[in-house]
Amino acid sequence: MSRDSDAQLPGDEVLSGTLPEALRAELIAFRRDLHMHPELGNQEFRTTAAIKARLEKAGLAPRVLDTGTGLVCDVGGSDGDPRPVLALRADIDALPIPDTKAGIPYRSTVPDRAHACGHDIHTTAVLGAGLVLAELDRQGLLPRPVRLIFQPAEEVLPGGAPDTIESGALEGVGRIIGVHCDPKVDVGRIGLRAGAITSACDRLEVSLDGPGGHTARPHLTTDLVTAAAKVATEVPALLARRVDARAGLAVTWGRLEAGHACNVIPQHAELSGTVRCLDLAAWREAPDLVHAAIDEVAGMYGAKTVINYVRGVPPVVNDAIMIDLLARAMTARRGSHAIEDTEQSLGGEDFSWYLERVPGAMARLGVRTPGDTARLDLHRGDFDADEEAITVAVELFTACALLGGNHL
Repeated sequence: MSRDSDAQLPGDEVLSGTLPEALRAELIAFRRDLHMHPELGNQEFRTTAAIKARLEKAGLAPRVLDTGTGLVCDVGGSDGDPRPVLALRADIDALPIPDTKAGIPYRSTVPDRAHACGHDIHTTAVLGAGLVLAELDRQGLLPRPVRLIFQPAEEVLPGGAPDTIESGALEGVGRIIGVHCDPKVDVGRIGLRAGAITSACDRLEVSLDGPGGHTARPHLTTDLVTAAAKVATEVPALLARRVDARAGLAVTWGRLEAGHACNVIPQHAELSGTVRCLDLAAWREAPDLVHAAIDEVAGMYGAKTVINYVRGVPPVVNDAIMIDLLARAMTARRGSHAIEDTEQSLGGEDFSWYLERVPGAMARLGVRTPGDTARLDLHRGDFDADEEAITVAVELFTACALLGGNHL
């Protein structure tokens, strides 16, 4: 199937909305520009302006979110249109890590900033889908309105989705879909899973305090280093016996600091890490369970605790009907062989906040060049994507918009 052709459906029904070659080249250039100029969450002013300018050039009327970055834009429909909207969501922020790719002309030009999670691909795909759908709407071929959501700050807990929702992004929306780059899946394919596809992710910060003292006399004070070590090792083990193992509740520490001298028992220690959970019900109970476990272990050693449990994101729980729509859309574009089952990951994604309000689904978008053995992963400075994934995602989104009449 050529990129400029229409997809052929069973029964000889033609599905419009494939990506013209000229627009494909423009979108690749747009993505590379974003990749060269990454911006962190809630700082995406240049990115927002670039998206806004291109949508306005197409005759659309994007609205910048109340937070000052990110935007929404409706394609088709009109004020007072009672038909529910299908939303296409992209995240637009980058990560605070250096771009370590060598010999790539579009590598980041901003020190210690990189699009290492594929958000530039997501953004470009939703933009491209919006441009294609706008043309179809002008031809009277768009069956119902579509909303483009370009969300800031996905990488900042609890994510930019709550603020985006507060700005009215879901008003009138009946269903929502998104994609996430997956470097383990070949380009031209998507991974689908009904039910939970990501985990919940929260941030945990613990302070331990005691009177301090001499290491020669730990029995006369609170041995705070031992207390911190016990919290680090015993709290995860204790939680594993208080929660159904199928819930996948896991505390993993990323930082432990205590003391300044080898012969001084410190007065203060700190631990920080993440709490991840595969099950939505267990996630809702997690703060109380984690607090109780930390207090219990620290109390055995006489340490006083201050716990800062920062709610992050719930699991992304895909709606089965919307997974069916994504499967039908991908089959129409590339054939059923382009779909594979995917597993639930322990990664977090704030797309979950939308699914707390409306049904929807997220697909994993293949970005690995077939035959590539580099084993690149997300959140690494050398991450890159096969740009054919932009075409795949645009055509997936447009197919969903054209086929989704019975799903809204």
